[in-house]
Amino acid sequence: MSFYCSLCPRKCNAERTPLAGSGVCGEGLTARVARAAPHMWEEPPVSGRRGSGTVFFSGCALRCVYCQNYGLSRGEAGVAVSPEKLREIYFRLIGLGVHNISLVTASHFLPAVLESLKTPLPVPVVWNSSGYETVEQVRALAGKVQVYLPDMKYMDAGLSRRYSAAPDYPETAKRAILEMFRQTGPYEIDGDGIIRKGVIIRHLVLPGALENTRRVIDWVGGTFAPGEVLFSLMAQYTPMGRAADFPEINRRLTPEEYEAAAGYLEESPIEDGFFQELSSAREEYTPEFDLTGVE
Repeated sequence: MSFYCSLCPRKCNAERTPLAGSGVCGEGLTARVARAAPHMWEEPPVSGRRGSGTVFFSGCALRCVYCQNYGLSRGEAGVAVSPEKLREIYFRLIGLGVHNISLVTASHFLPAVLESLKTPLPVPVVWNSSGYETVEQVRALAGKVQVYLPDMKYMDAGLSRRYSAAPDYPETAKRAILEMFRQTGPYEIDGDGIIRKGVIIRHLVLPGALENTRRVIDWVGGTFAPGEVLFSLMAQYTPMGRAADFPEINRRLTPEEYEAAAGYLEESPIEDGFFQELSSAREEYTPEFDLTGVE
């Protein structure tokens, strides 16, 4: 069986067979997973005290040159798992007491994931994505995903072209996030401080790109009212992947850069969200994609 794929915004129409693919994501139709374990380093309402049951999928259609999970996004880790196996993984994690099941960069495996979620889980499902998704992809998740955790990486199409080969990223991500919010409505936090439904928008501050960060904050603050979405400003940028080929981002953020970004956020209309400590820009915060919890 093969499938000519136009799932993601790239619409590359590449042939994908169960175990191989020639498109931008480089993946076949069968989901591949590189790690499935409780994860404590998400935003507090996601990780809580017992962790988020995080399933890391191989490959990615966005292909950022600085990806903080570069080997994973390039498909260098992971094994094939059926929808039935995925569901077994979810329930093993739930048995460990996690607050939710978080699916990381699973958009290119959408058919397999939808099959794995045909029956609702007893905990919320978190869709942890790059934000580079079509509205149709997001609509297919309605009723199966309770919490969306998208990136909003760029408002500058020049940066998204240079670093992610996706000049359409800003408009594409805006449309996807609006559909996510249409589905969930305003976020809800339970008595234990855990998010039960809603949207958390993440933004990773890039070196030398403060104007891009300001524009992201302006869009979020101008689009959503207080109490509607959460916003997470991330400082964890670490030069990885092909960052050495781009001298302007081949360094960590300076304290002055992050203070400027945080200060702009504090002055914005955004009231609900999180700041990440600059000390989080450490490689040891990236998990090992060693098939933990998969085999």
